[in-house]
Amino acid sequence: MDRLPTIPGRGLRLRELGASDAAGVRAVFGDPEVLRTMPVRPRTTDAEALEMIEGLRGLAARDELYQWGIALDPGDEVIGTVTLASIELEHRRAEIGFALAREHRGQGHASAAVQLVLGHAFEAMALHRIEADVDPRNGPSIALLERVGFRREGLQLQRWLLHGEWQDALLFGLLAPWWRQLRGRAG
Repeated sequence: MDRLPTIPGRGLRLRELGASDAAGVRAVFGDPEVLRTMPVRPRTTDAEALEMIEGLRGLAARDELYQWGIALDPGDEVIGTVTLASIELEHRRAEIGFALAREHRGQGHASAAVQLVLGHAFEAMALHRIEADVDPRNGPSIALLERVGFRREGLQLQRWLLHGEWQDALLFGLLAPWWRQLRGRAG
């Protein structure tokens, strides 16, 4: 299996990040508002963005983390990423994460990208469980996860120390049978 195959969707596609995506990566991971609730180091220069992209290739080669760029069609502009992290192939589980540049939020791109990566995770990778943790103040991400079938499983108090403050984490899970059942109802 190609670790990071291009995954086509309506109006966008998920694809491997390359050196030409430094500006797009910087627009997402250099924005303090985007990173406010993410345990990710800011990437504010092209050099930092390129370092991140290269690091992602190594993680994918070791089956530890797959991070796709969300590219709009037509064209090829990367407006965000969607990630499978903490991949445990033996236990058929992973964690999902997603981030969009601010100007592209609220247009359905994150939801479409999450649906595409879930299809890949449950079908091509044969994973059984996908998990997510979200800051309880991040209403749009919580709504997206619940809309695509994730269920709340708990709350961890002061899980992350981000930007000098403790942040809680709402825990979510989605099992392959739940996802398939939801897809069956939707058509």
